[in-house]
Amino acid sequence: MRNKRSLFAIPYVIWMALFVVIPIVIMLVYSLTVAVTTDGGESIQFSLENFTGMGLYVSVFARSFWLAIIATLVCLLIGYPVSYLMAKEGAGFQRVAMALIMLPMWMNFLLRTYSWMSILENNGLLNQLFQKLGIIALYNSLTGQNIEYFQMIRTPGAVVLGMVYNYLPFMILPIYSVLSKMDRSLVEAAQDLGAGTADVFRRVTLPLSLPGVLSGVTMVFVPSVSTFAISRLLGGGTQMMLGDLIENQFLGGAYNPHLGAAISMVMMAIVLICMLVMNHFGEGEEQAVML
Repeated sequence: MRNKRSLFAIPYVIWMALFVVIPIVIMLVYSLTVAVTTDGGESIQFSLENFTGMGLYVSVFARSFWLAIIATLVCLLIGYPVSYLMAKEGAGFQRVAMALIMLPMWMNFLLRTYSWMSILENNGLLNQLFQKLGIIALYNSLTGQNIEYFQMIRTPGAVVLGMVYNYLPFMILPIYSVLSKMDRSLVEAAQDLGAGTADVFRRVTLPLSLPGVLSGVTMVFVPSVSTFAISRLLGGGTQMMLGDLIENQFLGGAYNPHLGAAISMVMMAIVLICMLVMNHFGEGEEQAVML
């Protein structure tokens, strides 16, 4: 029986080797080499230059992680109450709420981002609404300025908004999945022992939901820190993030796949470290709850 199971695992191993292991090895080789032009042509040499010169992009790393952390926290602040409410309501409400959450996901990712461009543009829907409501005129009278629109596009806030809108379902669904399967008898037991609503949430519900929270944080943070389409479209090129920097090294005018590979490897290492820390924290919390 064990040999038969091993046979079924062969396609998976081949798939992982072809599309995960081999690409990572190629990226590692690229990151540890540089192209050197000599009289005899161009040659590839081993070098750590790609890593040692990465200090020039510290600001891009800092911006990427900072905006990703903000987007993840906003998703958590919005997603946890929504998940908690869904888990407490009946099956009919849950089905409707799930459909509303998943409905935007049926639309193409770029189309969703382009729609926010039309909303946030200087002459977009929001600024036109503010003009008709007199909000811009009121702002000018209070501040003594003479602006015609609020600058919302090409700002860090627009990038965070795009990430929250696109990745919020990835925070809601894991938390909802854990909360909906939670044993209600634990809550009832805590209430019978005299615990109030706040104590029940703090000592029972929140610790038991931490696996879903950590899963949601990981599922939001990882794509946020590596995004490039959102930052390029809503940031307008003024909010360069790691995804934009890597894309520019492979496809842009600053073509340097060796540096792009090195940045990718560093970003992947940092993300893996963050995931290991969160997983370790989650295991510790689960053990504490069991005790």
